[in-house]
Amino acid sequence: IFVMKDRPARVSDPETYGLQHLAFQVSSVEETVRELEEKWIDCEPVRYDFFNGKRMTFFKAPDGLPNEIPVHEH
Repeated sequence: IFVMKDRPARVSDPETYGLQHLAFQVSSVEETVRELEEKWIDCEPVRYDFFNGKRMTFFKAPDGLPNEIPVHEH
């Protein structure tokens, strides 16, 4: 849940106020992106999370809201 004052209020932005997206932890962001794109699901470019420095990306759910794929590191 994001509560930072400078976050956008738009619902379509993953970093908006409150609970705005689901996150599915995976062992490999890149492999998961390949699997999704094989199913014609577009993903944003892989980037590093501003808060924890780990690799992550987003893809849109059928309703247009974002879903996050963060890497799970042991």
